[in-house]
Amino acid sequence: MLSLFNSAYQYSVSMIDKVILNPVFPNVPPAPGMPCQGEDRSIYRRGARRWRKLYRVNGHIFQAKRFNRRAFCAFCQDRIWGLGRQGFKCIQCKLLVHKKCHKLVSKPCSNEAVEPIVKDESNGDTPTISTPTSEFQPDHKEFPEPPLDLTSDSVLIEDPCKGDDYLEPGSQRQYSIADFELIKVIGRGSYAKVLMVELKKTRRIYAMKVIKKALVTDDEDIDWVQTEKHVFETASNHPFLVGLHSCFQTPSRLFFVIEFVRGGDLMFHMQRQRRLPEEHARFYAAEISLALSFLHNKGIIYRDLKLDNVLLDHEGHIKLTDYGMCKEGIRPDDTTSTFCGTPNYIAPEILRGEDYGFSVDWWALGVLLYEMLAGRSPFDIAGASENPDQNTEDYLFQVILEKTIRIPRSLSVKAASVLKGFLNKKPEDRLGCCRETGFEAITGHPFFKSIDWEMLEQKQVSPPYKPRLDSDRDLANFPPEFTDEPVHLTPDDPRVIEKIDQSEFEGFEYVNPLLMSLEDCV
Repeated sequence: MLSLFNSAYQYSVSMIDKVILNPVFPNVPPAPGMPCQGEDRSIYRRGARRWRKLYRVNGHIFQAKRFNRRAFCAFCQDRIWGLGRQGFKCIQCKLLVHKKCHKLVSKPCSNEAVEPIVKDESNGDTPTISTPTSEFQPDHKEFPEPPLDLTSDSVLIEDPCKGDDYLEPGSQRQYSIADFELIKVIGRGSYAKVLMVELKKTRRIYAMKVIKKALVTDDEDIDWVQTEKHVFETASNHPFLVGLHSCFQTPSRLFFVIEFVRGGDLMFHMQRQRRLPEEHARFYAAEISLALSFLHNKGIIYRDLKLDNVLLDHEGHIKLTDYGMCKEGIRPDDTTSTFCGTPNYIAPEILRGEDYGFSVDWWALGVLLYEMLAGRSPFDIAGASENPDQNTEDYLFQVILEKTIRIPRSLSVKAASVLKGFLNKKPEDRLGCCRETGFEAITGHPFFKSIDWEMLEQKQVSPPYKPRLDSDRDLANFPPEFTDEPVHLTPDDPRVIEKIDQSEFEGFEYVNPLLMSLEDCV
């Protein structure tokens, strides 16, 4: 019996490099891509969420708002207008101020509506206000956020052919839905549907994210769409981030045309393989770390790292996608406070209501790495109990804050060490968060000792697993729950379109000149 066990063990070790892992279920699925009978769904899809933020100062309850050109700050009397969520409005007295000015407001809230500052556009006079301003002492010191450098770290394209269709940077080539053939649905979220499409001119395959404007007319939702577009632009041509081809719109919808990553997401593979060999998990975690480090260096907190958002390309390399939860403009010592994320991946400092920075991404990587190695969430006690009180979101948050994370004994010492480092509930002590060492603490950890980071970043390290793909249109790695959906877009409702303020989406159109120059060479 012992000899048989040893033989089986040696066989399993020899097979590690050839497959991800043998399925753990004793039967076969009824159809390719379908779950097996009795399949354990402890690893499952959950959408990210945002909780509405209110800012309380001297009795005022400020909420972020987007204003038109006629809105002016009651504190400094400068205009409140521009891209991004630049103004705050008290939901009680209706006072309007800049985001940067709201903490400086000394006048208590009266709970009575204040007439906003307006500009007399007929004669160009300075703004006037009907309420006294003597209690406001403007501070003219401003702290503008530095613009993000969208191109310095991009992969350069050598000698692009400059034919008649070559797109010079800054020029506008417009696309529309008529330029694409809609092929299949490959994903769906709270706000968007994702399609596989073909650009008719070149027959290239892309993914198209479609967002209904009616679902994002809230001020904060509009800003998140703009942020996603900016991050897509920043991410373009990075080896481990999904890049942007173009953006366009119709009266009812917004369209992101992005890279099509054929290997499916890690959630799809994990639901069928249960857990990954340590070598595979290390490879994916290392490439994810490089992607996160790039975003952090660009001043971006990702905030939605999870199995669903880690894609495998046709060679087996990872690419992060879905930038709707990102926060831009974060400098090394800056923090933010929005309560958001996918519940199972939210860091303790967010749950405690603390200001936070890049540390939350390294916590999420710890949760994801635990799932890859153990085949379950470190907080799987929530959702598995017969007690309904233990199946709530609040109980899950309590578990994240208070439960001691148990590392499976089957994992190696190095794997256990890196998990403990990432899943440290104190962000200042978390792996990758130390001011002195930062990302070097991750690259130098014993768990990643075998990784050649320079070669990895150049995609010169062979992935441990290559998805099976018959063609560039093969959808075997996408859930049938999506691919079986009808592809067509529902007809526009004129009554809905009439209620949409189209000015909110001015300037949304975009074409990536680097991708387009390659496209024109084909």
